[in-house]
Amino acid sequence: MSRIGNSPINIPDNVEVSLNDDIITVKGKLGELTQKVSDINVKIENNQVLLERPSEKKDIKSKHGLYRALINNMVLGVSEGFTKELELVGVGYRASNQGQKLDIAVGFSHNIVINLAPEVKVETISEKGKNPIIKLTSFDKQLVSQVAAKIRSFRKPEPYKGKGIKYVGEYIRRKAGKSA
Repeated sequence: MSRIGNSPINIPDNVEVSLNDDIITVKGKLGELTQKVSDINVKIENNQVLLERPSEKKDIKSKHGLYRALINNMVLGVSEGFTKELELVGVGYRASNQGQKLDIAVGFSHNIVINLAPEVKVETISEKGKNPIIKLTSFDKQLVSQVAAKIRSFRKPEPYKGKGIKYVGEYIRRKAGKSA
């Protein structure tokens, strides 16, 4: 029995949810998102979205909770938005941005320049004595997480000194070095 799929999604006042054939459209103050839903029955009533599965097949049971989570993320995204923060740990590691261009220096011979999608807002915070922080904000959770993972992949945190690009609040499991 799906616990996530059975719980209803409450729609805030400033969000509009519409169902056209198998495509759900969610509009809010921050933007508009669409999602195609297959094999699951969707009902919109009393400012709630309800998802019901037509049969108990394994394939349909797995989609029940998935679509509920995707639609909930869409509703949260267009009303509040999502933020990911990345921290650059290491001597000489820097980040700066001009509009949608992100320029990162993480110990390679050349800086890494990334052109970000217009849906993702980027902000870099550099304070003296603290590690630089890259702050990514968007109404699309999947897109902002994908961009953050791509940036992190350029220099993942290593377990010996903890240097690299990590999420703010992420715990790096440390290893002991060589014993002389």
